[in-house]
Amino acid sequence: MRKLWAIIAREWRAYFFSPLAYVILAAFLLMNGVIFGAIVAYLNDPNAPKGQALTLLFTNTYFWLFLLFVVPIIAMRLFPEERKSGTIEVLLTSPVSEGTVVLGKFIGALGFFLTLWLPTLAYIFILRAQTPIDVGPVIAGYLAITLIGAYFLSVGTFASVLSKNQIVAAILSFAMLIPIFSAGLVEGMVTDPKTRNLVGYFNLWEHMEEFSRGVVDTRRIVYYVSATVFFLFLTTVTLSVKKETP
Repeated sequence: MRKLWAIIAREWRAYFFSPLAYVILAAFLLMNGVIFGAIVAYLNDPNAPKGQALTLLFTNTYFWLFLLFVVPIIAMRLFPEERKSGTIEVLLTSPVSEGTVVLGKFIGALGFFLTLWLPTLAYIFILRAQTPIDVGPVIAGYLAITLIGAYFLSVGTFASVLSKNQIVAAILSFAMLIPIFSAGLVEGMVTDPKTRNLVGYFNLWEHMEEFSRGVVDTRRIVYYVSATVFFLFLTTVTLSVKKETP
């Protein structure tokens, strides 16, 4: 367990020694500031329906664009950076299993991802002063952010272990996330009810809207946890193969 925590701490700190982390943080805060301003303007409109603040915060287009573009950037350095610096051999020959390495790096990246969201808690308190907001939907919304972020980062971690170059890893991660993200768009094109229901199970937009209303469906949790574990398993297997390959 101590070895796992050492890898997590090492990975999390590494982000804050990178200028790119601060660029991501600045862009994220700017994007959310714009979204927050739009929500405040919306709430000040007397004709606007009430109770939509969290839905607007968690389901807007910019939210998804952030996940699609920033998560690959966060994950792209996980393994290519180790290869570039020559520390991958040291890491793999140390008395630490491949699974521990993968899990430690993944949790470190997830920790940085969640750190980006901490300032948005201030928006919630400000919005509560203008409109009634229940605690349940807030908790559910941030739970969804954690689950979806973990899912996307597991895909990015897998893409990272496949490539020696960070840019290639980011592009590969983005390419893998597009089909996952597009399930909601495909659902609207399907006419067969059974197929439509099947595709709808993977509709991230619909899931996020449910969470933002405080609806926590255990099927969604099972889906995200299972998918995350699956991609981390693939990453571990790939790393093991690369370790054994001269």
